[in-house]
Amino acid sequence: MRSNNQDSGYSGSNLFVVADGMGGHAGGDVASAVAISKLQPLDDHYATPAQAEEALRTTIASTAGDLIDVAAQRPELAGLGTTVSGIVMVDEYAVIGHIGDSRIYLYRDDALTQITTDHTFVQRLVETGRITPEEARFHPRRSVLMRVLGDMDPDPEVDTFIMPTRPGDRWLLCSDGLSGVVDELHMAKTLRQQMTPARTADSLLKQALDGGAPDNVTLVIVDVGGQHPLYTGTPTIVGSASNPDGVVVPASRSLLPTGWFHPARAAANEPTHFEPDNDYLEEVIAEDRRRTRRRRTVGLASVVLLIGAIVTSFALFYNWTQTRYYVGSDENTVVIYQGIQQSIGPISLSTPYEDTGIPFADLRDPYRSEIERTITARDLSHAQQIVENVRESLPDSSPNADEDQDDAVPTPTPTPDDGGDE
Repeated sequence: MRSNNQDSGYSGSNLFVVADGMGGHAGGDVASAVAISKLQPLDDHYATPAQAEEALRTTIASTAGDLIDVAAQRPELAGLGTTVSGIVMVDEYAVIGHIGDSRIYLYRDDALTQITTDHTFVQRLVETGRITPEEARFHPRRSVLMRVLGDMDPDPEVDTFIMPTRPGDRWLLCSDGLSGVVDELHMAKTLRQQMTPARTADSLLKQALDGGAPDNVTLVIVDVGGQHPLYTGTPTIVGSASNPDGVVVPASRSLLPTGWFHPARAAANEPTHFEPDNDYLEEVIAEDRRRTRRRRTVGLASVVLLIGAIVTSFALFYNWTQTRYYVGSDENTVVIYQGIQQSIGPISLSTPYEDTGIPFADLRDPYRSEIERTITARDLSHAQQIVENVRESLPDSSPNADEDQDDAVPTPTPTPDDGGDE
């Protein structure tokens, strides 16, 4: 997406570095190239890891002075800067130096671990628990750097530390053109294939480009032992630092410096990184708080609307069920029920509407089995008609049977003649 490459990378015998430049069309090129040029002499053997760590720290920090000098000589480059993430291998140890948001990963025992910590605004938000790592990947201020090598700070704070390494380890150094597009799951999947460093790098690069990488993509893969032989010949230098004639700095097209806000930056669809001042940070923090409040408000409103929709739907459904009727039994008598036979959890969707008083034990088949299973009615009138049909099927169900029996006059029984006088 960019018309020029502002990244630089170095892979030698013992030194491995990635630098991601920034500061306008030419400023980024110059900054990353100056950093690689300054660090190249460190590609040497060291008596101890501590000695290499001190050399790495002082060299990276002193690069800021070189960038200040460049900006003084060419005012149009004011605001140039670069990230630096590098490793010096000393025996069984990896000596690491880091500033900015380029990254160093270690792939070991089938697991990928990010070794360096991003010096970014969103990383602070993650560390303080205000956003999650997943939210940080898509935060609009994810490229705002809190620490960087540039012409603004002559004494930058550089992270350095020493880690033991062992055969089989695979180290990955990359600019955020890779880590900002390809997630760690896909990085690990690619590294797990144990292809050669070149093929692995090609695969990761393709994934970044296929993902629409809006920034330059630079990566260095370092294998410790393993099945791929170590190349210790001529160092490989890529990006703006690889120009044998040096970086060509075009004449300034504006009286204003490009600065950290990059008004003259060539094609870059993503917000670029810069080192903000305190006033800007306060505004960004306030903006982030507003975003958080908006996100919570929208989330709460969505939950309320969802609950309202569920309650309304249930109310409409329940009202519909109350227009239905069926005939069943409460184990003693035949009952007309209002509603449907189903229940939702503890909520029954039917209630007794009328106890007909017809004993269930007096029913004859097929009504007994049908009432036991319940008979669905179209409406209340239909349910009442079903009950009448059941009543008429009862034994001695003639409405005048009992009345005729009660009104009958008994016939006197004649007594035998006892032989008395008439």
